[in-house]
Amino acid sequence: MRVCLVSPPYISAVKSVVGVSSPPLGLAYLASMVRDEYDVRIIDSNVFGYSLDDVRRELKNFYPDVVGITSSTPSIYEAYKVAEAAKSVRDDCIVVLGGPHATFLPEEVLTECRSVDVVVRGEGEETFRELVNAIDRGICLKDVMGIAYRKGDKIAVTKPRPFIDDLDKIPFPSIDLLPIGRYALKGISYMPIITSRGCPFKCSFCASSRLFGGCWRGRSPKNVVEEIKLIHDKFKIKNIEFADDTFTLNARRAEEICYEILREGLDISWGASSRVDTINKGLAEKMRKAGCWIVYLGVESASQRILNAMGKRVTINQIIKAVKTLKGVGIQILGSFILGFPEETVETAEQTIAFAKKLDLDYAQFSILTPYPGTPIYEYARKNNLLLTRDWSKFNATEPVMKLENLTIKQLQSLFRKAYLTFYIRPKMLWRWIKQKQFHIIKSTIKTATDYVSYLLQL
Repeated sequence: MRVCLVSPPYISAVKSVVGVSSPPLGLAYLASMVRDEYDVRIIDSNVFGYSLDDVRRELKNFYPDVVGITSSTPSIYEAYKVAEAAKSVRDDCIVVLGGPHATFLPEEVLTECRSVDVVVRGEGEETFRELVNAIDRGICLKDVMGIAYRKGDKIAVTKPRPFIDDLDKIPFPSIDLLPIGRYALKGISYMPIITSRGCPFKCSFCASSRLFGGCWRGRSPKNVVEEIKLIHDKFKIKNIEFADDTFTLNARRAEEICYEILREGLDISWGASSRVDTINKGLAEKMRKAGCWIVYLGVESASQRILNAMGKRVTINQIIKAVKTLKGVGIQILGSFILGFPEETVETAEQTIAFAKKLDLDYAQFSILTPYPGTPIYEYARKNNLLLTRDWSKFNATEPVMKLENLTIKQLQSLFRKAYLTFYIRPKMLWRWIKQKQFHIIKSTIKTATDYVSYLLQL
């Protein structure tokens, strides 16, 4: 039996700015769960710049029995188109859709797209393996936990699947099925690694604690470094991105991973995401020594009132201290900020923009609050009739999709543009990028500035 896993054609906001797509690691994990028994192929449409016709051609050439598609909320319509393309190639193939959007709105997905046969909900590895085996053997799907499927004219939803306790038991993702050389920034190849799942925090804008559970689960340091060694030795990749929600949540484990990297003598550079309340000088020093060059910090807002309301559970002083600690040991920082929380005003947004510059971050990412399905803020917006649209393509973190009491849509759009413009169009930042030869960022920033000026002239 042939299984084809597809990342649909979709240009994300990240790719449009930095010019690189991230590998579909989730699909690579699914491939590892079934490739011993079945013929598996992965199609990453984005890295090849594929159109829907290109995907259809690849499906026709491979002629799969099962087509698995991953999708986020803003790319759900592209996923539907791939499902329809799969059925046009082979009407008896089974189309499976997974990802966060499908996880939280399974019935809606199956209703909106008749070409989707099954939705995988939540953590997909064991579910997908069991599902594919059931399809291969013609077994009824009612006993496969963690799915929703069409049963005649009705939709059946099975019991939730428990989360995988021991992540070391999951096979390494099949990155050999991906065009590894194409995942590169400025000609330098990189590869993400997921070392933990689950989040004990319940920030209002994030669905991670529901998608992967509120109980944090971490792979063992030795298991993590085994995967790094494979990527480094076999594929000659020296740049790693730890794609965990919070790599430093368990400081002792993070230190042990650093120790194992050094013990193995791995010449790598890496980055990771962190919370400001999990950073200390000792850990930062060990991370830097082991090759860490950048940390992604979720700062979100400069208003303590807004931080409290979103359930972030950090303080402004903790943010300042974490930034100073990381910069003090030579680690660069990308700070993330969100504009447009229900409590947001022009004053608090301006305060956040000013705070981003005052922190002296190396990079800043600004986004507009987006109530993704599965998040507490989505439930709040839905119950209070605050959603401006249910066109999921607009849920891309760059367009306002929720009514605010204290800000108009135009005000929020203007503040969003101003945030990028005033942070990046500064002599200090431009000179830093020139020294680092990051001309692609300069080009993108100038375009943002030009668009902002044009926008102001239209007001």
